[in-house]
Amino acid sequence: MRIGLLGFGVVGRGVYEITAAREDMQVVKVLCLEDVTLPDAEVTRDYNAILADDTIDTVVEAMGGLHPAYEFVRGAIEAGKNIVTSNKALVATFYDELLPLAESKGVQFRCTAAVGGGIGWLSELGRARRVQTLRQVGGIMNGTCNYILDSMTRLGLTYADALAQAQSLGYAEANPSTDVDGIDTWHKVILSSNIAFGISLEHDSVPVAGIRSISAEDVAQFTAHGYVCKLISTGKRTDGSYSVYVQPTLVAQGEPEAAVPSNYNLITFIGDTSERMSFYGQGAGRYPTAYNVVQDCVDLLEGNGFYSVYGEKIKAVNDDMLCYYVRGAADAWLESNKADAWGEAVITKPVAVADMHAWLKNHPGAFIAALPIKN
Repeated sequence: MRIGLLGFGVVGRGVYEITAAREDMQVVKVLCLEDVTLPDAEVTRDYNAILADDTIDTVVEAMGGLHPAYEFVRGAIEAGKNIVTSNKALVATFYDELLPLAESKGVQFRCTAAVGGGIGWLSELGRARRVQTLRQVGGIMNGTCNYILDSMTRLGLTYADALAQAQSLGYAEANPSTDVDGIDTWHKVILSSNIAFGISLEHDSVPVAGIRSISAEDVAQFTAHGYVCKLISTGKRTDGSYSVYVQPTLVAQGEPEAAVPSNYNLITFIGDTSERMSFYGQGAGRYPTAYNVVQDCVDLLEGNGFYSVYGEKIKAVNDDMLCYYVRGAADAWLESNKADAWGEAVITKPVAVADMHAWLKNHPGAFIAALPIKN
């Protein structure tokens, strides 16, 4: 395998280092805007140098972002090159375009590192759905948010202090919006649901709530009531309809998710044969992520393509009935659905997920967290 590598940052450099020790693949050209010299690969600032090289059969995209990553990946597919990417935003956003295009051009497309970093989550979903129906996917998919929430819970830090610490350690960007507003997790649960259920979700039907507005007082209330707050993604299939959403969720102390520390992930699927299967590990980082990129390259060598068929367009219903902790705003709807109070926060009666998120859109400074369903 001869590889054209797009990007030479954290993940790209890791891919180069891992492949350098292998005999079955080689990075021969690297697209990089910095002055880098490599002993066995040509470094170029011109994407067309990779696109026009007929000896390159696989393009590995490790640039991140939507543009120009989309244009580069699309161009590579049209040129008949296989694609491996770790870019969850790219795949989730252009799923309806890139997957059918790859199929029509007879090339392979893999993106295991796009969800879970070093966890082989998407490849395992592909294996699982071969022999059973998957009913649910989701869990803790963002290491930055988990680090912040874990630090607030265990160390008593404020949100601002926990975020600053995450940034100092390289777990959070200078602008952390994609993580703390739940967008990163949103992309990941959309992609996971598409693969697990063989569908293509309408993005606008998948609501998301992040952790930006959480306070130390909220965390104290959760601890006093025996809960830990985590940012949880959920994708469910029930009798042909789908519920898919991202939101802060209270997990009972002693549950597996409650114990997930630092920047780790814990992602789960539930199948009608296997029941619950969970996957734990680092969701980011140079070598964990690059490891799964190279695993995808090996899969291509072995003839393993995408994880599931491209499925029909589906709108999520989100009619799950949950109780919520709500703090920071009030109106007639919230008052009419009030069942209890924890300090200044309202505990709602069971309300539909779609209704709670619709309310939150009109109260953007409020903080919500779903309570576990009591059987």
